[in-house]
Order: sequence, then C-alpha cells, then structure tokens
Amino acid sequence: MIPLYKLEKLPRIQKLRKIAKVFTMAEKRFAPGKGIEIFTNAEILFFTDAAKLLAADALFCKRQGLSEEFANAANVFQTHDVILFRRALNSIKHILFAETGKDQSDWDFTNSNGSLDPQKRQIFKGMHVYMEDIRSPFNVGAMFRTAESFGVEKIILSPFCADPLHRRAERTAMGCIDIIPWERQEFLPDNLPVFALETGGIPLSEFSFPRQGLLIAGSEELGVSPNALAAADASLGRVSIPCYGAKASLNVSVAFGIALQAWAKSNNDYQTPA
Repeated sequence: MIPLYKLEKLPRIQKLRKIAKVFTMAEKRFAPGKGIEIFTNAEILFFTDAAKLLAADALFCKRQGLSEEFANAANVFQTHDVILFRRALNSIKHILFAETGKDQSDWDFTNSNGSLDPQKRQIFKGMHVYMEDIRSPFNVGAMFRTAESFGVEKIILSPFCADPLHRRAERTAMGCIDIIPWERQEFLPDNLPVFALETGGIPLSEFSFPRQGLLIAGSEELGVSPNALAAADASLGRVSIPCYGAKASLNVSVAFGIALQAWAKSNNDYQTPA
C-alpha cells in the first residue's frame, strides 16, 4: 500500500486512480463472515486519511458535491461497522471511477486470489452452449460470464462470433473467459440433444430441459441460422421467453441468461453440481 505522504505528492488524476485501486482491492478482500479484522490498523488509518484527503480536494468535491459524504466516510472507517465500512469502500471506488473516467477493468490489478479459480467452478456435465454469430464483444463477454455463473461446461463459438479476447469482451466477462473451456467451429451437434433459444417455441416454463444438451443462441438481427434451427427442430425443438411489453424482444445476452438460469435450475433438481 502506497504511503500517504507519497500519495499526496502524485499528480491529481494519478493520485485519484491510486486511491481507487487501493479501495477496489480492499473491497475484494471481504468474504462471507469476514469482519474488519481482515485489515490492519495501518490499512484502516490509510482509508481514513484517504477519505479526508478526498474531502480536502476542492475541485473533486465541487464536481461531485461530496465533501460532507467523504468526511462522513472517514468517520465510518473508525467505527469498524462492517456493513458501513464495506459500503464506504464501494461508494468511494465508484465515485473515483466517475471522476477519472476509468473503471476498474482499465487497470492491471489482481484481487487477493490473483484471479478467478477454475478449481472452484461448479459445472453441470454435458451442459454446452453454441453462440452463433453474436457480433457484439459486449454480448459475448456477458454471455461468457452468465455461462460460467450457471455451470456451463463448455462454450462453442461460430466462426463469425466476436472474439472473446477482444478487450470489450474480456472487460464484460470479468475473468470468466480464462476459466471456462471454449472453442470456435462450425455448427456441430456433438452427439448431444440440441435446442434453440428462438421465437415461436415452447414457453420457458413448459420446456423440458435435458440433463445434457447443446443450447443454441443466435444473432439478434437474424436469429438462429436455418441449419442450426433445423437441427434443433429435429431434436428437442425451440424454447421461447414470453414477453409482455410493446418491444416484445430481449437483448440476446439477457435472453441467454434467463434461459440458462432455467436450465441450471432444472439440472440442479436432477443432480448436485460436479
């Protein structure tokens, strides 16, 4: 942790970024059941002094209108209230991101574990997804993160999918691209039952999800390709998400998340994740 006297000598934006980085890493050290004892007295003093330093930054406080809030944050760190303490770390971090025009993914830093631990992944064997022609790196990254969260064993990308290693995809995936197996290939059922996330299918609440299978999620503009859709119709068919608004459609990553949650719940009723 950078000494406060060195922090004060840094150029203003660099100083704010350093504080944001420290607060981000500190917040990530919290875990269920952990209290303020995970921090040393020196660290707590740094959080307190940093909050006071921010409160004394006239330009910062004028733009954000937060001088009183930062003064209160400094007091919170001295109370050792774990809920208020953690909320103060989180609030200061996000306000600093807004002030500097950066978010935490723009910087190279690691949390207390260094990165996501693939050994802690809970997966459902045979739960595979095929992402077909998803053009947006943001959607690809979001879908990787969702797939990892709901126990997908493997992701297959069509040749025209956006690159998961694109910086925007990696930023949105928040480390999940590194720990979930994926490959790029033409559509191939891979000897698994196939179903497509597409309009005109069986409503989500009525669909019988397989224990093992391949879910196809297609392009927002064009939907699932005729070839992949034919394979799905010849296997398990199509699953659809009923919509009730005027738009009557969802972003592909949102629809993908809704479908995966339902599939994961169904699998969880069958088995304990491996």
